Amino acid sequence: MRIDIISIFPKMFSAVLDESIIKRAQAKGKVKIFTHDLRNFTLDKHRKVDDRPFGGGSGMIIQAEPVFRAVEAVKKKIKGKSKVILLCPQGKRFNQDYARKLSKCAGLIFICGHYEGVDERVRLHLADEEISIGDYLLTGGELAAMVVVDSVVRLIPGVLGDKNSLNFESFEGNLLEYPQYSRPAKFRNWPVPGVLVSGDHHKISLWRKLEALKRTGLRRPDLLKNKSNRKEQQ
Repeated sequence: MRIDIISIFPKMFSAVLDESIIKRAQAKGKVKIFTHDLRNFTLDKHRKVDDRPFGGGSGMIIQAEPVFRAVEAVKKKIKGKSKVILLCPQGKRFNQDYARKLSKCAGLIFICGHYEGVDERVRLHLADEEISIGDYLLTGGELAAMVVVDSVVRLIPGVLGDKNSLNFESFEGNLLEYPQYSRPAKFRNWPVPGVLVSGDHHKISLWRKLEALKRTGLRRPDLLKNKSNRKEQQ
């Protein structure tokens, strides 16, 4: 997979892209990630990419021209097709199913909005999809892009060391993850549940499934409702 990120603050991404799983995924050749400074694609001699909104109003708007020029320049470097994604509050809510869908794409181009947003023509005539990571506001789309990229990259086959680990994480199968414990078996008079040290893998598996259901029912009952609705639609 190839991922391209267009932003006016590309240096923000180094702390995320050059560490941990994403760094290892790039080293393995599972994904190639490039950041692009939007200011490099403006025709303004002062590298200005924003302007006041027509009709008045507060704040500044990212202009359409540099965004179009940036995406078109990136596409010229790519052999296959890449999906263009605009990070914005009006976008579709991002979740694990969405991440799984994007992880199967050959290429992704992320446009990070800023200020009061981007020119509507970017949304109408350039972006293939719009993504929101939640019902709250951020200074720009950079943090949202980092969240989406991290979630997507770890789903690419071969990125995680244990191929089965993805099957037992939160939101897989619309369930939160079961409680996890590690050594020591007793810490400050708080023991690990006996079943986990029993050596009986069947009982452990059953306990984990029941605990996942219990935790989901208490903390995110909406996930169980979605799971039920899916079964009814099949």
